[in-house]
Amino acid sequence: MRIAVVTGAAGGLGSAIAEQLRSDDCHVVGMDLKTSDTDTPIEIDLTDAAAIADAFARIARDHGGVDILVNNAGTCFMSDFPDIPVAEFEAQMQVNFHSMFHCCQAAIPLMLARPGVKKIVNISSNGAYNFDVFDPPHYRASKAAMDTMTKDLARRYAADKIAVNSIAPAMTETPLFGVLDDATLERAISAMPHGEPMQPAQIAGWVSHLAGPLGDVCSGNVIILNQGRDVR
Repeated sequence: MRIAVVTGAAGGLGSAIAEQLRSDDCHVVGMDLKTSDTDTPIEIDLTDAAAIADAFARIARDHGGVDILVNNAGTCFMSDFPDIPVAEFEAQMQVNFHSMFHCCQAAIPLMLARPGVKKIVNISSNGAYNFDVFDPPHYRASKAAMDTMTKDLARRYAADKIAVNSIAPAMTETPLFGVLDDATLERAISAMPHGEPMQPAQIAGWVSHLAGPLGDVCSGNVIILNQGRDVR
């Protein structure tokens, strides 16, 4: 059985991804601040690099390695430039980018000896590319950093059969909708070609595709999911 690690597994998108991977016959290790409904829940502060290292050491001990890593943990702070407090900027980068960096750093050594093609799927955002939407700059920067790391790791570990991709969804109905005021949320949804947000299960299906056999030949890509909104 493949061992899949999902960060932010207790959230709306993370729980959908974990459920999908369990239906794909993976043993899912869920990492989050609170307990997740996964095979092996680990309560962890993903801004703590030492805690991440300890968690992956536990996974190595209990499961022998990692086959799939989904870096889903993320948040969006809404202060606008230039009035972004230092603490908020640092927290934004820590949650969205630093956690992904340190999870990859800990997981890749545990993937190297595993059979087949191993998978890292990073949950990015359309906000890294579409500058017409509301996303604040420190959020955009955190996701763009993630995508640069995706490409670097894909090139670096291609010969080791580790495929690394980002999925960059636009408006997806998750608890993060709660950070937006009603007017901003309405504008953002109305800009979607289908007139409605995407659903977590749809994004989870793309994770499943990349994590499965058909994803073996896909690496180094940022896959944009937005109903065709940004085609020019």
